[in-house]
Amino acid sequence: MIIALKWIYKVKVDEYGDALKNKARLVAKGYRQEEGIDFEESFAPVAHIEDIRIFIANVTSKNMTIYQMDVKITFLNGESKKEVNVSQPGGFVDPDHPTHVYRLKKALYGLKMDSCDPVDTPIVDRLNLDEDPLGIPVDQTRFHSMVGSLMYLIVSRPDLVFVVCMCARYQASPTKKHLKALKRVFRYLRGTIN
Repeated sequence: MIIALKWIYKVKVDEYGDALKNKARLVAKGYRQEEGIDFEESFAPVAHIEDIRIFIANVTSKNMTIYQMDVKITFLNGESKKEVNVSQPGGFVDPDHPTHVYRLKKALYGLKMDSCDPVDTPIVDRLNLDEDPLGIPVDQTRFHSMVGSLMYLIVSRPDLVFVVCMCARYQASPTKKHLKALKRVFRYLRGTIN
């Protein structure tokens, strides 16, 4: 699928309403993408209000100071592992090749793709892994390979034993739900390399 691009224009103004500068952002029309075809799953690391309350209560009880930071463009710095083709944006169409498309090397606003951010825990506490006979089947060989890699790691990573053994139960007929749980383990590993 070729995803269309769109320019978003914005005028930055000062406190008096005078124009400071003109800004333009190129975004993808990601609403045309379909889950399972163009991307596997979307993930956004967002803290639950209960977690924030526990954190604040803990900090308060220990008389600690909280410092806050927000990195707004982390998604755009990630490299895309999936091949994404986009149309030539308006104003930048090559007159010699007007039907050619571009292949994205980096993420772009508007795409519904997993940014592969690290996660805090190897498994979601509300995740209910079961046989899932009505689930969408996934490639068994890939699933076996992923479980095998994690089995090798659990010798030195006892924090993974439970979730890896839980996922290994479904190697005979893995579904999308099982693969999603397995991918979360890899995202957890990415955040706990040291």
